[in-house]
Amino acid sequence: MTAVISAVGLSKYYGNILGLNDVTLDIEPGITGLLGPNGAGKSTFMKLITGQMKPNIGAVTVRGRRAWNDPGIFRGIGFCPEPDAFYEDVTGREFLTGLLRLQGFPDAEADERAARALDVVDLAEARDRLIRGYSRGMRQRIKFAQAVAHDPEILILDEPLSGLDPLGKRKLIKLIKGYREQGRTILVSSHVLPEIEALTSRIVLIHQGKILAQGDVPYIRDLIESHPHQISVTSSDPRALAGRFIGDRSIQKMTFGEDGRTLVVETHKRDEFFGRLTQAVLAAGIEVDEVSSPDDNLQSVFEYLVEK
Repeated sequence: MTAVISAVGLSKYYGNILGLNDVTLDIEPGITGLLGPNGAGKSTFMKLITGQMKPNIGAVTVRGRRAWNDPGIFRGIGFCPEPDAFYEDVTGREFLTGLLRLQGFPDAEADERAARALDVVDLAEARDRLIRGYSRGMRQRIKFAQAVAHDPEILILDEPLSGLDPLGKRKLIKLIKGYREQGRTILVSSHVLPEIEALTSRIVLIHQGKILAQGDVPYIRDLIESHPHQISVTSSDPRALAGRFIGDRSIQKMTFGEDGRTLVVETHKRDEFFGRLTQAVLAAGIEVDEVSSPDDNLQSVFEYLVEK
């Protein structure tokens, strides 16, 4: 496939802070997931693609045209930003029609497109309510509506599922996949692997402004599963519980918490450990109060991969 978006040696600095560091990446038609913890550089990359910022080094092109200072490419891009940026004292319909008029659509067509976009995101009934009265989920949906109202070929979606309830997420995931089936190019970011996994098998890992890895879901899963999980088990007898796992090769390390009731286990095979934990607790007659994974988050996984 021919790349729709291409970044070559792309770097962006904020004073002495490095926002993006020597990124070279091609984005082809379909859905590409940009996965990384908060502050990884996802939003910076998207703002460079949409021409909102000028790179310090390198270049990013959209269909062969440089993104910076080329208004001609904007008509074909729909951008859903992560932060809210609304005129609070206008209605949802007024917000969309105003943006569509700025795109150059005549009044009648702007009204028609706004109504269609509001209906797509299930906000037709709230079209005449002031945006200041919208819930977090509604605000997220109208951000998506303004990104698609002008029917762009390219969608840049920065954390579009944030703030949505489970049903809202499922609906929006279905919508995004529908745009993929129409042959559009979609770049979507998230810090949550299952969200990206529900959308696409094409994933780019980004951390501290650098592309850490890219590939399909099984490859990324293998990287993440190599991270040794910490599991804390608070019980009536942590030492007896630890004794049940002596000699278990799937466990790298066991320590005790300062409270005297917590066993902390490090393992590469979390699912196997949970299965054996149930057997051990039942066999020893131990009462378990809590089981948690304090490092079961994307930030710790990325830190581990970077160290490696």
